[in-house]
This record gives sequence, C-alpha cells and structure tokens, in this order.
Amino acid sequence: MIPVLEAKKRIISTIELMPAEQVPLQASFGRVLATDVSARRTQPPYAVSSMDGYAVRAKDVSSKPYKLKIIGHLPAGQSFEGKINKNEAVRIFTGAKIPEGADAVIIQENTKCDDSSVTVTNGKINVGQFIRPPGLDFKKGDILLKAGRVLTARDIGLAAGMNVSWLTVRRKPRIALLATGDEIAMPGQELGPNQIVSSNGPALNGFILALGGIPIDLGIAPDSRDGLLKMAEGAKGTDMLITCGGASVGEHDLVKSVLSEIGLKIEFWRIAMRPGKPLIYGKIGKTKMLGLPGNPVSALVCATIFLRPAINAMLGIRDGEPELEYANLTAVLPENDEREDYLRGILERKGDGSLHVTPLEKQDSSVFSGLAKANALIVREPFAPKANVGNPVIILRLGGGNLSI
Repeated sequence: MIPVLEAKKRIISTIELMPAEQVPLQASFGRVLATDVSARRTQPPYAVSSMDGYAVRAKDVSSKPYKLKIIGHLPAGQSFEGKINKNEAVRIFTGAKIPEGADAVIIQENTKCDDSSVTVTNGKINVGQFIRPPGLDFKKGDILLKAGRVLTARDIGLAAGMNVSWLTVRRKPRIALLATGDEIAMPGQELGPNQIVSSNGPALNGFILALGGIPIDLGIAPDSRDGLLKMAEGAKGTDMLITCGGASVGEHDLVKSVLSEIGLKIEFWRIAMRPGKPLIYGKIGKTKMLGLPGNPVSALVCATIFLRPAINAMLGIRDGEPELEYANLTAVLPENDEREDYLRGILERKGDGSLHVTPLEKQDSSVFSGLAKANALIVREPFAPKANVGNPVIILRLGGGNLSI
C-alpha cells in the first residue's frame, strides 16, 4: 500500500493539460481560461456623472444659495455639443458624459429649479464631485482575467464590459464511466433477487459535470472477461476511464487482469486509506485509467481525493484544491491504524465563530445516505492517537465545483 499523498502526486505527475478552444462568451460559464484576457476598451471611456443632478463649474457655486442658468439637458447615451461657461449648468443624468467646462455635479436633492435656472440650496461642492473619471474601473490593455481561472457569472459580466465576445478555454476532459458486477442494475430497472441498484454511475456523472468534465456513461459490465472487454471498448478516444468495482482481490474482481489484455499499464494499486484501499491507477494507451472501489461511499471519497485533482490538473485550474481546515470534535474518536481514515461528518459553525464537527454514527462504506448527509470528511492520519471531545481534527469540506456566481 502507498500513502494517499504519494498516490495523489503520482496521478498529477502523469496528467496532461487539455488543449485550448474558443467559445462564445455566453457559453463560457464554468469553463477554465487557457489564456489571459485583457480589456479591449477603457471603462468608463470618458468622465461620466455618477448621480442625477446638474453639471457645473465648482468655482461658480462656492457660496449658497446660488442661481445658475440651465443651458442643456443631457441623459445617458447622448452628448452635449456646447461648453459650460460661468454661471451655467446642464441638467445631467447618471452615466451621461460630463460636458466640456464642467468639473463637478450637484445632486438634484440639493437644488431647486424652474424652466430656465437652478438654485443650489445646500451641500458642499468640490472639484470632481460625483464624477467618475475615465478608466476608473479599468483601462484598455489591463489583464483582468488570468489563465487557470474558472469563469463565474461575475467574470462573464466583466469580460462583457471589457468588450470581449470570445474566450479561449481548456477543452472539457471526456471521462468514461464503467461500472462492473453482475449484482448491480441501473436505477429504474426491475431487480433480480440478488441485485442492488447502481448509485456510483449517476453520482460520478454529476461529480464530473460539477468539475467541468464531460461524463460518458458506458453502462454496467458483467463479471466476465468478454463482457468487460467489449464494454471497455467504449472508452477509446476518451481522456480517462473510470471503473467502479472489480478492483479488489476476489476471483470476480477482473478489472486489472482483463484490462491488461488491452494494454493497461498499472502505475499503482492499493492505497493506505479507508475507505478506498483497492484503488487502481494506470493508463491504456493515451487514456488514463482510475479504478475505484465498488462501494458507493468508497467510490465518492476516492473521487474527491484523487479524481478531483486529476480533473483540475487537466484543466489547468489555479488554486483548485480545497484547503484542509481544523474543527473541534464533538465526539471521541479511537486511535487510528496504519491507513489514513476519511470519516463522514457534519460540520457546524457555532455562535462564537468556531467550527465543530460531529462524526456520523454509521461509517460503513456502503452507507450512501450518510455521505449525502455529510458536509465534511474528518481526516485521520495513520496512527493518529485517540481524539477527545474538543480536540481539533483536520477536516475537508465536501461540495464545490466549477459553477459559481
């Protein structure tokens, strides 16, 4: 068995970056930038009013009340062709270009006006007041979005403001999913007397989608050499093949031996972790292969620990890995053995801001309802000593993905 950290490093070291492709701005949500993006314009391109009011010369209204002649009306999107001279004002609205000669805006709440004049009644007037200068947000040529960034709704809005309509992003990795075992059936099928419903495929399908990949469900392969070989053919041309089950040492665990017939070269097998010990990593030609355990909790925990960083590496995501944190235990945990343990837990923040985590009572690797309920994994290092209530433990939050505002 090899340690978790070593296994993760060995996986990452073999991953190749996905090639780049161009997509329209509207199709870029959740995609990963392959190149930096610079602004194609200055924003705002000229000085504009930040309020509804009157564009004036600040020195004309140094004392109040002061009456100014109204010489124009200027909504956003239009321009004033003249120039503001002494004791003159232009009625202006938010976003409109500041007329020549003006250097301040008086908000309308501090004025009284009639058809031809406006009187300043109160409020201090300074040069530049309520004026947004050109380039306040950004200037043409500024790099505002960098390669490796997962594009959020905010990023897309920024790119639009930069006048960018196409973005260069990483191609989504195509990841084939193949469940194995005579005992499992697809959801909705009529079950035989000795069958159970396969939850790994649908769960991993969503997992891959959330991380920016394209899942390709190959179905369920039977526990036979010919059946497994036939269904594995569907993984040709994909970037990675994920198998579920068949990775242990039983006589029906055929993944290693059968896939070796079509070129599987195993990088490593068996990890010093719980759940997830019987994990395989290798490649078939150019297609990477990750063999996950069949138990649903084991499969999803291993996907969190190993598949997520692999997909992040394929996409070149910067800072894609969630940080390990500490939380205070609410229950006693016994000392650990030689395997790194990932316990499902409920993480809560107390009124004083401190984090507390409660391990779920049922930790069996077949209890999927517990994994769905959990929002964190409690990470127990090999040979960790007994932990008492209130002791800090390492936690890894569950959740996250490429879709964000």
